[in-house]
Amino acid sequence: MTALTVHQTARPTGFPAPAHFRFVESPVPEPSRGTALVENLYWSVDPYHREMMDGDFELNAPLEGRALGRIVASREPSLPEGELVFHRKGWRTHSVVTAAESRRLPLHEGVPLSAYLSVLGGTGLTAYVGLTRIARLREGDDVFVSAAAGGVGTATGRFARLLGAGRVIGSAGSPSKVRHLIEQVGYDAAFDYRSGPVADLLTKAAPDGIDVFVDNVGGEHLGAAIGALRERGRVVRIGTVGQYNTPDTPPVVFDHADVVEKSLRIEGFLVRDYADLQEELYEFAVPHLLSGALVPDETVVDGFERIVEAFLLMLRGGNTGKILVRAAGPGD
Repeated sequence: MTALTVHQTARPTGFPAPAHFRFVESPVPEPSRGTALVENLYWSVDPYHREMMDGDFELNAPLEGRALGRIVASREPSLPEGELVFHRKGWRTHSVVTAAESRRLPLHEGVPLSAYLSVLGGTGLTAYVGLTRIARLREGDDVFVSAAAGGVGTATGRFARLLGAGRVIGSAGSPSKVRHLIEQVGYDAAFDYRSGPVADLLTKAAPDGIDVFVDNVGGEHLGAAIGALRERGRVVRIGTVGQYNTPDTPPVVFDHADVVEKSLRIEGFLVRDYADLQEELYEFAVPHLLSGALVPDETVVDGFERIVEAFLLMLRGGNTGKILVRAAGPGD
């Protein structure tokens, strides 16, 4: 058998292209003592990968990323063959992991495997932490979410509704995504940020202001939201996807006096610092998944050979919800 890994070959300027990656073939690795071999079934491609391409990823070496797979060979008693595990040694068909580098999945009956990389994975945990720990969402709070049709954005909208938010408002990059947010995800209002100044669009969607802004974009969205926040409003900074491919974007412009005069709080976080809340997320989300009150929003691309294509599609906004890559089955 042959294993495939994806390497980054050069640092991009602006948007990456297929030429910045290459697939490398090698024999399937053998696990050493204390490790297990995982045949990967699902891979996550995430906006933060673009930021890491600027220097954090080593060139001509396998890329890291979240993945789910089945243990097919093991020399570690705590990782028995046949178990399904989560790990971060993705962007390859086969991964060798230790117990410390992996987490056995609980596999709640009735929950699809893909959910453990979307609403029950890092994407869902980001949304859950942002609302419950950073924003400290209170019942009735009005929430605005940028990049609302992406993985974190759709999870945030659905979680906010389940947590008792008031109005939930989102921005997205096309009319079809706006319709999806309102008709499928449960947003009360949404707008296409390409159709005018964000501050004007937000004022129209939330004329009475907002209490919480969950920011996946930065830039113009952040400036507009600070102007719309009510007294003691909170900004949850998750990402700056609007600037990952345009490093020369001008800095955010907003009235800094608003932060003081309205007693605003602006706080960012890294989800890796909240791994201890994984079980709490399961306790919150799994019952809603089983009841149908929570639906994973996913765009699934079949075939590991399309992982670069999926990543570039996500950067261009071609997905709705969390984008995942699924291993092709027999005959596919």
